[in-house]
Amino acid sequence: MLELSGQPLSIDQIADVAAGRVNPQLSSRARERISASRALVDRVIEEGRIVYGINTGFGKLSEVHIAPSDLEVLQLNLVRSHSCGLGHPLSEPETRAMMLLRANVLSLGYSGCRVAVVETLLRMLERGVHPVIPEKGSVGASGDLAPLAHLALCMIGEGECWYRGERVTAETALHEAEIEPIRLAAKEGLALLNGTQAMCAVGALALHRALRVIALADLAGAMTLEALRGTPVAFDERIHAIRPHAGQVASAAHLRRLLENSEIRRSHLVNDPRVQDAYSLRCMPQVHGAVRNALEHARSVVETESGSATDNPLVFDGGDILSGGNFHGAPLAMVFDYAAIAMTDLISIGERRIDRLVNPDVNEGLPPFLSSHPGLSSGYMIAQICAVSLLNGAKVLAHPASIDNVPTSGDKEDHVSMGMTAALKLREIVSDAERVLAIELLAAAEGLEYRAPLRSSPPIEKAHALIRKFVPRLTADRPLSRDIEMIVSAIQRGEIDEFTK
Repeated sequence: MLELSGQPLSIDQIADVAAGRVNPQLSSRARERISASRALVDRVIEEGRIVYGINTGFGKLSEVHIAPSDLEVLQLNLVRSHSCGLGHPLSEPETRAMMLLRANVLSLGYSGCRVAVVETLLRMLERGVHPVIPEKGSVGASGDLAPLAHLALCMIGEGECWYRGERVTAETALHEAEIEPIRLAAKEGLALLNGTQAMCAVGALALHRALRVIALADLAGAMTLEALRGTPVAFDERIHAIRPHAGQVASAAHLRRLLENSEIRRSHLVNDPRVQDAYSLRCMPQVHGAVRNALEHARSVVETESGSATDNPLVFDGGDILSGGNFHGAPLAMVFDYAAIAMTDLISIGERRIDRLVNPDVNEGLPPFLSSHPGLSSGYMIAQICAVSLLNGAKVLAHPASIDNVPTSGDKEDHVSMGMTAALKLREIVSDAERVLAIELLAAAEGLEYRAPLRSSPPIEKAHALIRKFVPRLTADRPLSRDIEMIVSAIQRGEIDEFTK
């Protein structure tokens, strides 16, 4: 059980709730803060004060005052009108992560909603009522309005939900799950809509996968190095101690652990005419390390955001209700773009190593394209072409979304973050990176077959055996799509995670 009090959540915690391994609950301290915040909103209404979002219109219409008798209708209309998302629905894990994040930031007690609103969200999570939330339609300011509106729509018993594997009306899902639809009070529609939780959810889960990929890239690179009879000298601790970027140092140390006590290395330790390897092998710590650094920076931003109040206006102790811009997704948009660029470069260096494994001009005596019958069979020729295709797609997607701006809401919202676009692009690039990683693992495993009876290091031999558990050796041509997807699935399920440390 994860107790929510508005604290920063780790990416691992977000992933655990997203996967249904953990159910969150509201802390008693959070209940007190939420109730106190709501009491301040009620006082504003009783006193007849004019405050944005409580008794005014929204965006360009913020100068329009709303009568007390229409305040509930105002919130209902807000949710309905903003439910304008398009495209494929977010995945169930992404939707769960979004629900968790929204509940957590409301738990901070700056949004002016009732405890019942947060409890309804958490009850839906616990009982598997997952709103159908289209992934397109957010510009990331004033937050992820359209995606969050679809979330709120289901909470009031409208829209659609996934429930027990079926797409049903929200009314049906809530009824069968024995959850009472929420009736929105003043400010509560806005409290649910203003925020960055859609982009944060998609980006957090993409980063969770990316952090696994970068660690496994060291394994794939080490296996490739061994198959190509390369040298681990470039990973010597002394080299990296005098350029001590954290990611570079970590990657070099990981590579040293993976390559220690290799028979293949000992076999060409003396009388080897080669002085140094190609950059895609020699510079793995520098490139992989830079990607690690980028992802760790993105992780820190996401985790800070997970416990940040992103509503507008914000309700403070003492009765002040202040309008600001914490809903703006710039911090997330920029690091998602940064992570996307980093992962694209990881794909790039991985593709170059795949080429070195299959290219008969540079693959150190391995058969052309790792084919057991070159000419008659094509081996891994097309797998490398597939990696090039994936790299090209990632390069196109790596163009930053955060540098774009199209004013919205009658120029009131004249600078937006495009953070959701950045998150969705990152998700796609991470998927491409998983596939290229799988291709390299398969090609490197095939290359090691040709170095027998010499054995690699114990960790690499263990990894090789694990790959063979999923995919047999390529003794004759066969469709490789299934082989690649088998390894991708193993990566995503965490079945190779023992080699990430």
